[in-house]
Amino acid sequence: MYQHQTVAAQQIDLPLGKVVCIGQNYQDHIAEMQSKTAAEALFFIKPTTALVPLTPTFSIPTSQGAVHNELEIAVLIAKPLKQAGFAEVNEAIWGYGLALDLTLREVQAKLKQLGRPWEIAKGFDGACPLSGFVSKQAVQHPQQLDFSLTVNGELRQQGNSANMIRGISQLISEMSQHFTLLPGDVVLTGTPAGVGPLQVGDSLQLQLADFFSMTTLVTN
Repeated sequence: MYQHQTVAAQQIDLPLGKVVCIGQNYQDHIAEMQSKTAAEALFFIKPTTALVPLTPTFSIPTSQGAVHNELEIAVLIAKPLKQAGFAEVNEAIWGYGLALDLTLREVQAKLKQLGRPWEIAKGFDGACPLSGFVSKQAVQHPQQLDFSLTVNGELRQQGNSANMIRGISQLISEMSQHFTLLPGDVVLTGTPAGVGPLQVGDSLQLQLADFFSMTTLVTN
């Protein structure tokens, strides 16, 4: 069972909430997907059943085609946000962690071709492995965070939150115009270039600036 916790494995007294995500928030990822930058943000939601602990292992589906990694900075919300301004957003943040926005890429592509929503490619059970969180008090510059993903010893994704098209406060403020964010909700802030398929048995190392580095194993 998943429970919000700190990177020191201490339980955080917040309920389990939904995951609200932004797509296409790094220009290099837009380019690698041969997509286009749109004026309006692309938001989607993963249900609570998508949340699983990132370590020591997490599982991926093995019968629905390729499962791609999308490494993202995750933001844990501690106070309700509805049509919020930047100051309210900053006050409501508990802290920051890392998440994998797992994506059934072939399923997503087929649904896009049909013009249908692609939640089943993004919101399946276990689709959001999530790390522990670092409190916002410890993160002086959240818009200058390096983060990276190494797969079997090879660097696959590397980004910095300074390169977001929409910064953290802006994207959460925009989200709150459409969806009320509640304590325990998690916001995913977009992925940089380097998405690719994961395989059962892969060893992953994820790092968030100087705050933490963790290793996990992909299982079925």
